[in-house]
Amino acid sequence: MFKQPKKKILIVSRSFYPQNSPRSFRTTELAKELGRQGHLVKVLTPFHSDHIEFGQKHNLEINDMGKVKWKNFDLKGKRVSILLKRIINRISGLLFEYPNIELMGLVKKALKNESGYDLLISIAVPYPVHWGVAVVWNNKKKENNPAKVWVADCGDPYFGRENDSFKVPFYWGWVEKWFMRKTDYVSVPTDTAYLGYFKEFHHKIKVIPQGFKFEDYQFYQMPRQNDFPTFAFAGLFIPGRRDPTAFSLFLLETNRNFRFHIYTKNSALIDSFIKRAPEKFILHSFIPRMELLEKLHHEVDFVVNFENVGVRQTPSKLIDYMLINKPIISVKSFDLNKENILRFLDKDYSGALKINHPEQYRVENVAAAFLALS
Repeated sequence: MFKQPKKKILIVSRSFYPQNSPRSFRTTELAKELGRQGHLVKVLTPFHSDHIEFGQKHNLEINDMGKVKWKNFDLKGKRVSILLKRIINRISGLLFEYPNIELMGLVKKALKNESGYDLLISIAVPYPVHWGVAVVWNNKKKENNPAKVWVADCGDPYFGRENDSFKVPFYWGWVEKWFMRKTDYVSVPTDTAYLGYFKEFHHKIKVIPQGFKFEDYQFYQMPRQNDFPTFAFAGLFIPGRRDPTAFSLFLLETNRNFRFHIYTKNSALIDSFIKRAPEKFILHSFIPRMELLEKLHHEVDFVVNFENVGVRQTPSKLIDYMLINKPIISVKSFDLNKENILRFLDKDYSGALKINHPEQYRVENVAAAFLALS
């Protein structure tokens, strides 16, 4: 049987274990699988004390990208102070990509002494991770580059984003074109994500979904039998986009007894419902991903997905929902399918969202897709 030659791979990411975010899961699961296969894998990321034991366990070399020092204002103080800080944070992010722009310099410095790799994978968001690679990448003198091939992995579009309240200024389009001209490939998680990028780079785009080791998600305990509909959402809300307002209002209008568990960091859109019916709308803070999935598997009847606007961005939580094998109700924030909601409340899941081709999310297949580009 043909044995795949071992590769020397460099992964550059702001987010890595033990951070609790979709980009962290992307980086961590990919690195673990490549290390498991015996490839020589180095991860450049800001240092965490857990990295020492984690790297030894998973056959990884984890190097410090450098300490991230720049930060947004903490949203503490009186109401006017919080509002002012929120505005400053928003404007500085849109105009200057602050504080994430610091990563550009950190990545550039960390790559200075790296060379001889078969494949470099940079993972965004934040996009300054890609920009830092682009600073050192030379398409004319390829022998001076850290690797033979560079793949820029993009979770969501940057300049062509659809689900932010504000569009980024025009000059960031120039920056995106600059870095994408230097890449060999751009990987995106879904078939329609290419629409978020300039047409001149569509030939570089490869679809490589989020990947997980399916065997790590075997939940043996029988789910609880609930006396009334019990369901959950986990993730971030976006005003005017991924918005739970209409859905929550309709739930109250049904006069049904239910329990809606919400795991989120930004509860502003749901706070009024929690005050109005605290026994029905139950807020939880974020918890570690595996703990969350176990709770969802054991304690709820179905899970809720609030759809993004457009087709360029797909919530990564859909894969988590698939792994726990729960019916998914997919909700358009401002165009409710009320009949389907009522069916779910009656435990009729015939209108559940179907996840096609689940094998594509096996991390073994994801790792193979990246290796093919090298």
